Amino acid sequence: PATRPPRDPGPVDPSRFACPRCQTDVQEDFYGPCHSCRDELRAAFAAEAHAVEVTAFEPAMHVTPNAVALKD
Repeated sequence: PATRPPRDPGPVDPSRFACPRCQTDVQEDFYGPCHSCRDELRAAFAAEAHAVEVTAFEPAMHVTPNAVALKD
């Protein structure tokens, strides 16, 4: 049986790239929006949780009972 390499490569070295959102040259651990863009996105799309009232489940009758089922 062949041994597999470990899944965790260890610490990631930061790399330089242009932020895909604002095109600023940044040095981050992972590709994506820079720190300031992430903060702006969090502020823009922040929402408060609220309770949703759910009505009781009532099964629907999609078929009509036949004469055999109604017979006593």
